[in-house]
Amino acid sequence: MAEGLIDNTGATVTVELDSAGPIGSYTVKLADGSPVGRADFVDSGVDAERIFFHTEVDQEFGGRGLAGLLVRAALADSIRKNLTVVPVCPLFARHLRMHGEEFVANGGTFRRPTPTDIALVTRAERSGT
Repeated sequence: MAEGLIDNTGATVTVELDSAGPIGSYTVKLADGSPVGRADFVDSGVDAERIFFHTEVDQEFGGRGLAGLLVRAALADSIRKNLTVVPVCPLFARHLRMHGEEFVANGGTFRRPTPTDIALVTRAERSGT
């Protein structure tokens, strides 16, 4: 999906989408294909909305800017797919607080999460990944 991304060390990484199952993920991978982080989401199923609820990068790869690359790639894909982003994940919420105007200017849309969104994520997590 997103190839040729460069982290803070100058290493090349990719971000790939896995949307099989009730919970989808954008996964950041090293040049050798090793997955080292992910951003999990649930699609609302009602509207064209993607609820991002969890992002993590393996601790040994911290400080390389991988979480930021992951968030930006996921948001760019959401724009391409005309999806409204619902940031339950604190990392996505913080990014959109800081860069929401730029995201919207580039064609993105987002809204605040509701209790219904949280319930949908909880049901998806309980049903298994």
